[in-house]
Amino acid sequence: MEPTTPATPGQNAERSVDQASATAHDKIERASDALHPAVDRLASGAHQAVDKLAGVATQASHTLGAKSEQMKDVQQKLAEDCRAYVREKPVTALAIAAGAGFLISRLLHSSR
Repeated sequence: MEPTTPATPGQNAERSVDQASATAHDKIERASDALHPAVDRLASGAHQAVDKLAGVATQASHTLGAKSEQMKDVQQKLAEDCRAYVREKPVTALAIAAGAGFLISRLLHSSR
């Protein structure tokens, strides 16, 4: 049997660091294993929320598109009605336009 030499302070420190490192790695591994299911549930919930939000946004987009078409139709109908009125009663239409212009002018000048 060979005589053992006592460990130097450097060797003791190195052994302590190795043990602390191994313990830290073990604790990190256990924490990771414990947190993994929670992170998976959180990620799944986030995916579901994003999917739901995307569905709502798509539905809102379709609704806005339909309303936009309805507004264009109303605008065209109103323009056609105005043209027809001006053709049927040009003097009355001119008087209405002059009166509206006069009122707008008075409103704009009175606000100054």
